[in-house]
Amino acid sequence: MSEDYIAVGKILNTQGRTGAVRVLPLTDYPQRFKVKSRVYVSLKGSRKVMSIEESAPRQKYVIIKFKEVPDMNAAEEIKGGLLEITREDLYPLPENTYYIFDIIGLNVRDLNRGSLGRITDVLQTGANDVYIVETGARPLLIPALKQVVKEIDLPGRSMVVDLPDGLVDDEN
Repeated sequence: MSEDYIAVGKILNTQGRTGAVRVLPLTDYPQRFKVKSRVYVSLKGSRKVMSIEESAPRQKYVIIKFKEVPDMNAAEEIKGGLLEITREDLYPLPENTYYIFDIIGLNVRDLNRGSLGRITDVLQTGANDVYIVETGARPLLIPALKQVVKEIDLPGRSMVVDLPDGLVDDEN
């Protein structure tokens, strides 16, 4: 079985002359870039494991020095790469919360209307997430609220919702 890799950062540029790189975190857990942790660097179809030797937050970036990258020339070679982890390296989430990459692709069924379509994206609005469901017509926006989302079955790749009247155009 092939392993799933999840992107947690993107190498934007080199940083200084010592081989450090500037990373844009793609995770809600930037503490995962701590010293002595390991990540996979994926670039141009290849993936190799690297050890974080130094790590320092800078504004919206993290400056990382990898043990395997001795100088600026070597850092230049990994520019544009993705920092990835495996599923077992994910931080556990509180009950009834899910990673966005697990939600995308779920088939959505309404209790009264039947099959609605598949989730293609998740908008993070601040108040609550909103699931974008491709219906074949206009995309449907479903708020990620307990009173709307009744069940999420990740192994079965499905979500059951109970949409309030007016949220969906039944002629859609």
